Amino acid sequence: MTNNYMKKTPLYNAHVKLNAKMVSFHDYEMPLQYDSIINEHHSVRKAAGLFDISHMGRVEISGDRALSFIQHIITNDVARLANNQALYTPLCNEHGGIIDDILVYRCSENRFMLVINCSNVKKDIHWLRNQSFNYQPMEIKDFTDCISLIALQGPLSTRVLKATFNRTFDSLKRYSFTDYHWNDTQIVISRTGYTGEDGFELFVHVKQVEKLWNLFLEKNVQNGLKPIGLGARDTLRLEAGLLLYGNDMDETITPLETTIGWTVKLDKGDFIGKDALVQQKAKGIERKLVGFEMIDRAIPRHSYPVLKGNEVIGKVTSGSFSPSTNKNIGLCLIQSPHATIGAEIYIQIRDNNYVARIVSIPFYCCIKT
Repeated sequence: MTNNYMKKTPLYNAHVKLNAKMVSFHDYEMPLQYDSIINEHHSVRKAAGLFDISHMGRVEISGDRALSFIQHIITNDVARLANNQALYTPLCNEHGGIIDDILVYRCSENRFMLVINCSNVKKDIHWLRNQSFNYQPMEIKDFTDCISLIALQGPLSTRVLKATFNRTFDSLKRYSFTDYHWNDTQIVISRTGYTGEDGFELFVHVKQVEKLWNLFLEKNVQNGLKPIGLGARDTLRLEAGLLLYGNDMDETITPLETTIGWTVKLDKGDFIGKDALVQQKAKGIERKLVGFEMIDRAIPRHSYPVLKGNEVIGKVTSGSFSPSTNKNIGLCLIQSPHATIGAEIYIQIRDNNYVARIVSIPFYCCIKT
């Protein structure tokens, strides 16, 4: 259910015109689906899909010591980026717990852009400002409400961009971005995504976003471009083994316990949470996030208990039917001694235990650029 207190993205009216099923999602009214979730999922895997992700937070950080500040607050190494490159990284607290997982865009040595999860915008900005005390003068600007964000994902996404703008973007490498002038306004196009497919994200002023959204759909009927809702976004990201904040990670879980341990660069110098992560690594990781597929006929869901024999060894963090593999799949955080590929586990669903098998992830590999 939605109500008058919910936020609306600038594309709300466009979604309603397309007969989207609107739902409440972290204080926003967002499209769950326009067609069936499975049809939308396959549209992205086979052609291309257009997502409204304007609910995500967008923050600009600028100042003479912006580079040092970003390096201090993330676990990944922003110093390795050239201008107009981006990276994925957690923000961690002093105990190594994940405050959020974000994308960092390096515009210059003195200016960065962060894309953060919508559920964490207020928390993250408050935390960033508290951490910036020793890096002043520093400006942390929230421009979530003035710049919208559209995601274009799928194997035909480069063709869709060319049909829309009459210009090719094939040379734009993954995790890079560029400025582009369209309709008397500047937009930023980055080659990133959250589906496992090739794709792009477009930052555009709120006054222009509906015109751009409609242009994409009008110009790309022949390319099979479809609007895609939150339902398919979740099944797509799960198949690709991509994590969801609040489900697969939070402030009680460290990156080393998940599948994004590769983002922790312990040799880059000091950063928030480093001491705790060093200690955890030296002691040994006691629990791990792993993928599994159901053997028995059942769909796993978030928080279902995971058992080995009669012992509860962890819990499901994400689970769903996978349209691309025609299997029921999930992620679970379990005790490390049991986190072996091929091992059988049980997923407890209500009062019954269903057999599953630990498998490698991603469940479905698709990016080809």
